[in-house]
Amino acid sequence: MGFKSEVKTMPEKKKMGRPTDNPKQTQFSIRFDEETLSILDRFCKKENVSRPEGVRRAVRNLEKE
Repeated sequence: MGFKSEVKTMPEKKKMGRPTDNPKQTQFSIRFDEETLSILDRFCKKENVSRPEGVRRAVRNLEKE
């Protein structure tokens, strides 16, 4: 009975979501003390942005200094 073994691989599935021009592939975890978190939250509320966006803006501002 000459059965031929064949392994088929499934193509990688892309995650569904909104398309973006700037994908964020790196996840970063950090611990803040209460004072630092309060500063970040005040900034984010004033600028109407999320915490991650507030951190990104702060990091980009390091380049300007």
